Amino acid sequence: MSEDQLAQLSQLISDAQNIIITCHTSPDGDAIGSSLGWAEYLRSQGKEPVVIVPDQYPDFLRWLPNTEKIIRYDKHTEKADMLFKIADLIFCLDYNTPSRVEEMQSALVESPAQRVLIDHHPNPDVPAVLTLSCPEASSTSELIFSIVWQLGGFEQQDKHFATPVYCGMMTDTGGFTFNSTRPEIFFIISQLLTKGINKDKIYRNVYNNYSEDRLRLMGYVMYQKLVTDPARHASYFTLTKKDMRDFHFIKGDAEGIVNLPLQIKGQKLSVSLREDTEKENVIWVSLRSVDDFPCNKMAAEFFNGGGHLNASGGRLYCSMAEAEAIVKKAFLAYEDLLKKS
Repeated sequence: MSEDQLAQLSQLISDAQNIIITCHTSPDGDAIGSSLGWAEYLRSQGKEPVVIVPDQYPDFLRWLPNTEKIIRYDKHTEKADMLFKIADLIFCLDYNTPSRVEEMQSALVESPAQRVLIDHHPNPDVPAVLTLSCPEASSTSELIFSIVWQLGGFEQQDKHFATPVYCGMMTDTGGFTFNSTRPEIFFIISQLLTKGINKDKIYRNVYNNYSEDRLRLMGYVMYQKLVTDPARHASYFTLTKKDMRDFHFIKGDAEGIVNLPLQIKGQKLSVSLREDTEKENVIWVSLRSVDDFPCNKMAAEFFNGGGHLNASGGRLYCSMAEAEAIVKKAFLAYEDLLKKS
């Protein structure tokens, strides 16, 4: 942040009485981690922020400190709407456009509160009095650390701040396997470790905290559903409602499966197609790539989405068969880049 931005943010926090922290629909580790970390900092400044998320977040994040204080908009709409109406400051974390909060959008946009955007996705368009956007960052959690550091508040923090921030950075980089080559990231990790966090336990709590059904689902997907395109070093798989019912799917069970095909030698791109569990003809798309293949551009061009170079997502409004046809069309369109050594 510039000195002017630093001063503006400090003044906004100082003046605010009713603060809300928001994140995107289907919150992931970075959305929840950055929200909880920022809330902890604000508490150290004498504030009582409320974290409101649009809907359910994965079970493997429920161990994080202070998750019990999170309000789900879809479950407590009336209470959340009242909080938005009386808020005077709203932090928009880990999303670049109001539409990403979906059912919560009207409450967010119509609130009389001033808004501050803190995000690492490109092309921010959230109406805000202060926009802190850095697409080069590994995660919004990394930005939260940097902001707290610049504000001079890091020394006051303990593991209740450091744990969710580390978790958010870890999950948004696939355990620091992509989008994490900048030296600053490892400086941040070294500082978070001074707060007594157990990074190995955090990893286990996130990645080794699934049900037996989830493990069997992974095996089923890799054996029965994976479609490879060896000529183009790409692959995709589908997850239908029936598949998810058969394996007693819960929120978060699909997390990370899209990364597995990248273990194939020479593989450059992996795409996951997952039916929405409730809505018809809605397909959630996840893309992962290695090296310089721009899955964010593919997501924007073919899947109504976007994201980062090696990790992106999108959504299709069609049948699964039509979604598969779109994936194959995308592979053909990016054939030259996929075949490039």
